[in-house]
Amino acid sequence: MSHNYKLIAMIPARLGSKRIPKKNIRYLYDKPLIQYPIDLALQSNGFESIWVNTESEELGRIVETMGARFHRRPPELAIDTATNRDFTYEFLKKHECDYVIMINSTSPALRKETMDRFVAFVQENEYDVVMSVQDIQTWCFYEGKPLNFDTNEMIQSQRLAPISGVAWALTAWKREAFIRMQESGECPVFGGKKGNIGLFSIPKDETVDLDNEEDWNIAEGIMEARRTRVTRGVRYLDLESK
Repeated sequence: MSHNYKLIAMIPARLGSKRIPKKNIRYLYDKPLIQYPIDLALQSNGFESIWVNTESEELGRIVETMGARFHRRPPELAIDTATNRDFTYEFLKKHECDYVIMINSTSPALRKETMDRFVAFVQENEYDVVMSVQDIQTWCFYEGKPLNFDTNEMIQSQRLAPISGVAWALTAWKREAFIRMQESGECPVFGGKKGNIGLFSIPKDETVDLDNEEDWNIAEGIMEARRTRVTRGVRYLDLESK
């Protein structure tokens, strides 16, 4: 069943990042990082409005020229210890919607097709939280113990139960539930005590999250691979040429 929820997009973009300095205004190929989620959201017909949540007045003015709106984050929510729980609550208290969808600027490899499927998934369900995940289908351990396989049996990786790792590229929160849980002392990020969470799997090459320079190198490699695939296509070694 498809609903007609009012969805708004929120793109968090703190200017004072430390691990990758000024990452949101740093160029990744032909455009600054902050422009990737804005362009992606603008390509979708699912949002009533698109907001960049930042403490920077300068960045706020720039994103308005890119097609987004500026939500000025209070200075106390722009420090290193502030969490998405804090700034999302502040944002939702000022913006009416059924769901807010957080699009991370640090996930520049997201494709429009994935965004469209995520929006449709939100509209078709009634979760308090929808989290993007990467399904990891390999032999996994936690604290030295196997999670999804028997150490006394060797099976093919495609037969393993996948482990779902939170990707943070896309996250949807039901506004009413988030505010209620936050004000009652529960953690709304993961759905509070009841944990009414929907998991949405996204392709592996779209899950890169830019936390450090190594991640930036990976993102550049993904972008280069996509561009090369368009210009050169798929090639194979000719086994009969020798």
